Amino acid sequence: MARKEFIYRGKTLNELLNMSMDELVKILPSRIRRNLKRGLTESEKKLLIQIKNNRKILNEGVKPKTIKTHCRDMPILPEMVGLKFSVYTGKEFVEVETKPEMIGQHLGEFALTRKPVRHSAPGIGATRSSLFVPIK
Repeated sequence: MARKEFIYRGKTLNELLNMSMDELVKILPSRIRRNLKRGLTESEKKLLIQIKNNRKILNEGVKPKTIKTHCRDMPILPEMVGLKFSVYTGKEFVEVETKPEMIGQHLGEFALTRKPVRHSAPGIGATRSSLFVPIK
């Protein structure tokens, strides 16, 4: 079965990579478009430099190392596809591997800050009725 080629708003990944930033901004969602038009912050600019360095390493055929970042609000751009990021959640770094489907979203959307609640048996100070557990 042939693998379906990725298309983002009528453009292939190679076309997206060859676009200038101005052309790319026009097809991105409004939230990301406004963010990029205002300009990137200093930490986002540093992250872009790291991305470009890792992209060069990836093109040479060597596996690049994971990029650690606190920039949860960095928009995912076509240059970031295929790279691994460790995004800070406020407590730990969560590994995120970018895929073409993630273009036009923020890095922080893929590194959740809250874990699901797992309830166990009733704790100390619980009422007598909540302590009852049927034998069956």
